[in-house]
Amino acid sequence: MGFTALSRTIVTAAGLAMAAGVPAAAQAAADAPVGRAVDGQLGLQPAASPVMEKLTGFHDSLLVIITLITLLVFVLLGICIVRFRKSANPTPAKTSHNTWLEVAWTAIPVAILVFIMFPSFNLLYFQDQTPKAELVIKATGYQWYWGYEYPEQDNGADGVTIEEPFGFDAFMIDDDLFGANADSAARADAVADLQTFLNTDQTPEIHRLLDTNTRIVVPVDTTVKFLVTSADVLHSFTVPSFGFKIDAIPGRFNETWFRANRVGTYYGQCSELCGIKHAFMPIAVEVVSKQQFAAWKERTTREYALRDADTRFALVSTGPGSAPGNE
Repeated sequence: MGFTALSRTIVTAAGLAMAAGVPAAAQAAADAPVGRAVDGQLGLQPAASPVMEKLTGFHDSLLVIITLITLLVFVLLGICIVRFRKSANPTPAKTSHNTWLEVAWTAIPVAILVFIMFPSFNLLYFQDQTPKAELVIKATGYQWYWGYEYPEQDNGADGVTIEEPFGFDAFMIDDDLFGANADSAARADAVADLQTFLNTDQTPEIHRLLDTNTRIVVPVDTTVKFLVTSADVLHSFTVPSFGFKIDAIPGRFNETWFRANRVGTYYGQCSELCGIKHAFMPIAVEVVSKQQFAAWKERTTREYALRDADTRFALVSTGPGSAPGNE
């Protein structure tokens, strides 16, 4: 039985002991929104890519090991407290060392770390080796928003072909559009603008401090490579459901990848302290069917075509992280 299989077996056995709470927990998991954290959540966000699936499995495996070690420590502490208390042991032993015991408590932790090391290295290698990309997107961090470009590319019959590059910027939707005192008309306009950008008949749902006035749009079951950089200070491009977090460094391109296996909206945020409005530069990724992506690409190419190597600005929200220079 493999490392992950063994851990999942232990987790399953532990779960059976709490069977009374399983139906409600299962329903709560089924109702959980994809791609964002929810109030009271303790675990990781639902995985939506092969990398995140492996990360989640590795996390669950380590959690079992950590739990067993913690229980062992508590048991040993309890034994020491009971057996070696003053009333039960009025004349304490004067043993200064025990060679075999010292070898054991050194060798066993080393063996556990080696046991953990191999799947960890395999996962690091899997994350670092980008498969053949079917779509390439450039993400640039600014203070305090993200800019996205879909460069000219031909990824073969199975990939995405972009003959004319296009790009846009993504600003956080104004915080004033949420809450009891929100301007309903302005909120409706923001939703309508986003719906137009996404080229969809469905009204998009927007979330406070997470949504942007445009979104990265990618087709499902497609290997997407991100080229990440920064135009000013250090940023970090992170989307938890896809299992990537990569630094955006001025003058340098860093590379990461994902392959979304479910249609939906997935959220991330800048994860590197980058100034006063660091908290207001979210990332929103819309995963759609390949047919929907083709239609979106055709329209967006016309609206946001790159000319003279300049990124065309999308409609700018006036929120806390909106326009450059909006102090």
